[in-house]
Amino acid sequence: MSDRLFTPRFVTMFCYSFTVFVSLFQLLPAAPYRILDLGGSTSVAGLFQGVLTFASAFSAAFTGPLCDRWGHRPVLIRVSIILTVVTASYAFIESYRVMLWLALGHGLVWSALLTASGAYMTASIPAGRRAEGLNYWGLSSITAIGAAPALGFWVYRHGWFALCMELAALNFLMAVIAWKLPDDRAEAAEAQAELDRMTPPPGLSPVALIRTHVEWRVLLLAIGMGFVAFGWGALTSFSALFADELGVMPRSAFLTAMAIATVVGRLTIGRGMDRLGHRRVLVRCFLAPPIGLILLAAAQGRPSVIIAGVVFGAGFGLLHPAFTAYALEHVAPNRRGAAFGAILAAFDTGIGAGSSLMGSLIHAYGFRLAFLGAATVAMLALPWFLAAEKRLGFRTA
Repeated sequence: MSDRLFTPRFVTMFCYSFTVFVSLFQLLPAAPYRILDLGGSTSVAGLFQGVLTFASAFSAAFTGPLCDRWGHRPVLIRVSIILTVVTASYAFIESYRVMLWLALGHGLVWSALLTASGAYMTASIPAGRRAEGLNYWGLSSITAIGAAPALGFWVYRHGWFALCMELAALNFLMAVIAWKLPDDRAEAAEAQAELDRMTPPPGLSPVALIRTHVEWRVLLLAIGMGFVAFGWGALTSFSALFADELGVMPRSAFLTAMAIATVVGRLTIGRGMDRLGHRRVLVRCFLAPPIGLILLAAAQGRPSVIIAGVVFGAGFGLLHPAFTAYALEHVAPNRRGAAFGAILAAFDTGIGAGSSLMGSLIHAYGFRLAFLGAATVAMLALPWFLAAEKRLGFRTA
């Protein structure tokens, strides 16, 4: 593979991911309002994202290896079509309980989409520019986060049905974009054959199957990411509701400020991560999110909400590409889907826990104490990472 980064395959995959996250981040901030309209409480409102991400987390460690076997492009096409049906179905639901059950199925499909897209993109990036490539690819989600919540709330003003139909159209567009990606089934077959040659038969034991198919080393290391994701789950579900309480407009001020800080960080520091060192950047990125959550807990108006978003985004935005590039240094090429599945499992578990538990905490103690609790959890990320890294014997330089 040449060192060229912005190939047609890379650009097409970037467009696919951007469409994915424009759809998702219109749904997540609006869903709590829909649940409240259907008679649910604040604690129940947080369960929507919690159920979706828990389902994604618990299935990701297994959907990743399956995507490695089946080919990533065919998986992307199929899950995009399924998500078209799922998002359209939300429009016809008149019970928040049924909505939560559908979110469970949504999460199972979502894990396959993320693991397949991550593995496909990694195979498209030159190894010597992996962190830089993942950094640029991550801008697809960050720019979507900056624009999608405001767009979603604007569409939601025209009704929940209108929002769901727009999301269904975006998911169908995802399937069209995935269809235009170069086919990778031959790559998948070759990688699976190599894996079969290297791996002895696991037998029938569930423990043996898990050890063979799950990248447990990456999963252990990624738990630190889950601690930060706890706060992220709280923010995507409740930062808009907190803005309403403070009288801050627009409701998406925190997410927009976070997205802008992330874009700036990725276009400056992110470009040199391969040169600076993935671990060196990663360790420093663990420090900013808890500070941002503390600032948000103390916020009194729009300026302080924006400052909190900038601080949180300064660390969170570089955290995922730095961690992914670092983890992939320790994973065989034919196990990339499994590695992304392990990362997603830990990350989405944190998001699900944050969005689910924070609803109850906010209901009982208010937004400020709840965000301080999320900051406390995020502070555990760096100590966990350092301890797990030492335990696994990974390179620490």
